[in-house]
Amino acid sequence: MKRIAIITMGVKLNNENGYTRFRFLAEFLSKKGYDVDLITTSFQHWAKEHRELDKVAQEDYPFKIRFISEPGYKKNIDLRRIVSHRIAAGNLKDMLRQDGAYDLIYCEIPPNDVALAAARYAKKNDIPFVVDVNDLWPEAMRMVIDIPIVSNMLFYPLLRDAEKVYSLCSGVVGTSDEYAGRPFLRNKRNVPSETVYVGNELKVFDEGAERFMPELKKGEDEFWVTYAGTIGTSYDIKTMVLSADYLKRRGYDNIFIKILGGGPLKDELENLAYTLKGNVEFVGYAPYEKMAAYLKKSDVLVNSFVKKAPQSIVTKIGDYLAAGKPMINTCSSLEFREKVETDKFGINIEAENVEILADAILKLYKDVNMRKNMGGMARKVAEEEFDRPISYKKIVDLMEKLMS
Repeated sequence: MKRIAIITMGVKLNNENGYTRFRFLAEFLSKKGYDVDLITTSFQHWAKEHRELDKVAQEDYPFKIRFISEPGYKKNIDLRRIVSHRIAAGNLKDMLRQDGAYDLIYCEIPPNDVALAAARYAKKNDIPFVVDVNDLWPEAMRMVIDIPIVSNMLFYPLLRDAEKVYSLCSGVVGTSDEYAGRPFLRNKRNVPSETVYVGNELKVFDEGAERFMPELKKGEDEFWVTYAGTIGTSYDIKTMVLSADYLKRRGYDNIFIKILGGGPLKDELENLAYTLKGNVEFVGYAPYEKMAAYLKKSDVLVNSFVKKAPQSIVTKIGDYLAAGKPMINTCSSLEFREKVETDKFGINIEAENVEILADAILKLYKDVNMRKNMGGMARKVAEEEFDRPISYKKIVDLMEKLMS
């Protein structure tokens, strides 16, 4: 039986928040008969607290879980996070030395130094190493700290580690074409590469939405415009709040902005909404199934980013498309903007412009057929390209090719 390690620092275990991409992949491979170790951290990134490992040990998973010890941190952008990841990278190195007899190592990047520890071990022991590019560090860090010369010096170690990882990989998986292409930007290498969107499980999404939709009360004439995700620096939630006020002052009393999720800017933006007259509700964090219900109950969904945001095709896109609703997109990613236009499931607009967002909302508000057609296309794309039981077969095929 082939033995595979999947290394990720942000995975969602039972009763936690977090990414489900790597847990699904671990389950998917286990069902296909592989011996899978999911290697993750003792520190739960989303809750910013240490896991109770004794409790986790009592839970049932179809794969083994191995924990890397790390001290933890309080903020996403924090010197303590850099130190914590560096310690985790050292502990991963020790763990693999003790028992790293794998037929393949599949590793998320970032964190760059953790991925580098895995890549170096794989290279030294002639093990195929696949890097899964989920984000771009240090590019994303410049959203918060962008000071000429200073930022270059500060982020150089991240860039250096990323390039080393890319030079050592045997294969690449990216959550967008841009991310899948990033390892080849400065490393012209002939290794297999696949784009596999983060996606979701449509069956789980649909069952959750059906369960919770009866709980959500919506007036017959109410028109819901919804965002779900992090409320942080990269995400343009402020423009949504201001657009609600703008629409209300223009007489559209029945248009409601729903903001699902949490983050460092939630309190600030919620306070701003209280000073205005728009119909804005900060729902807070909702369990996945309830979030699915909100998306399906809504009329329009907004993929809202600031102009400088480096993100491409993010996690929430699979859920937005699964809901079968039209999308307003402010993300600057050329890849995703082209996809919105080509697949005809939404409207691209300029970010950080209140009137442009309000006009886009009104365009969809007034055109039922447009909403219906775009919503139908969204669901079609979700079924064909974002449903994990189908789309993740490409990852397994790449792994099996390398192991053979």
